[in-house]
Formats: sequence, structure tokens, C-alpha cells
Amino acid sequence: MDNLNRFSKFILFLACLSGALWLGSYVAMLSATYQFFEETDFVLKPYYNTGNLSEILLTIFPLFTSTFITYIIFFISFIIFLVTSKINLKINGWLFIVTILVLVTFPFEAYLMSIDWEIILLLNSGSFNPNYVIELIKERFTVFSSFPVIEIFCYFAIIFLLIYKPLIKQKTEV
Repeated sequence: MDNLNRFSKFILFLACLSGALWLGSYVAMLSATYQFFEETDFVLKPYYNTGNLSEILLTIFPLFTSTFITYIIFFISFIIFLVTSKINLKINGWLFIVTILVLVTFPFEAYLMSIDWEIILLLNSGSFNPNYVIELIKERFTVFSSFPVIEIFCYFAIIFLLIYKPLIKQKTEV
């Protein structure tokens, strides 16, 4: 890691920054949208109605956009870092595990982002049916069930791996 050029260090910084921002906005978005529903089932809480639901959805609109944009920046910059840094994944086991976690969670997150994209387009249009947006949010929770929580724990594990860098294979001389 000490032999990285400036471009690779900048891309690594960009990946870490956007990954941390994505993780924070993702947790905030999940907790904000989960508050719409009752604890036992995905039934809208009684104090939400069509009169105030539009304003509430517009209030959390920045969470959807920041989550969407920062994940795209994170994923692209992480892939560019892997290509430009030329770090050997056989020697740096921690980076191999980070890469596996990012690549395995990507298809699932891409599907969830397609739902987010539809929500973003609807909320950005100005005139939208709040009940349809709530159905999309409900679909986002039910389609992969507990995957977002598992993904959050995976990305917290990535932070741990980035800090401590375990599983580095030492070069042995014969």
C-alpha cells in the first residue's frame, strides 16, 4: 500500500469517503423509511395520511438521492482503485475479502437501486402518488427481506478490514 502513486491514493480516498457517506446515508434512509410502518407488518402507521405523506416523502428525498449517488461513486472508484493500484490480492487477504464483499453485494444493491431510481424519479417529478411511493418503499423492504441489514454489517466489516488490514501474507525468503 505504501507504493501507490498519487492517482491511486486519490481514488482510494474517494472510494473510502464515498463509501462512508453511502453507509451513513443508507442507514439513515432505512431507519427513516422503516418508521412509516407498524412494527409487526408493513402496514402504514395510522397518523400518516395522503395529506401529509407527500411532504414527508419530499423531506426524505435527499436521503434517496445521496444514497444513490454515493454508492455509484463508491463502486466505480473502488473498481478503478483495484485496476490502477495493481495490489496483489493473494498477498493482501484483507483487500481480497473487501473485494469479494463489494462484488457479491453489488447485484442485490443494484436491484434495490433500480427501485430507488424509480422513487427518485417520482419524487423529483413534483406530482406523484404518495401511496405508490409507499408501495415501492414496501417492495424495497420485502423483496430481499433482511439483505439491507446484512449489507450494513458487511460494510462495517469492510471498515474493520481497512483499519486493521489482517491476513497480509509475509514474503518469506528461502
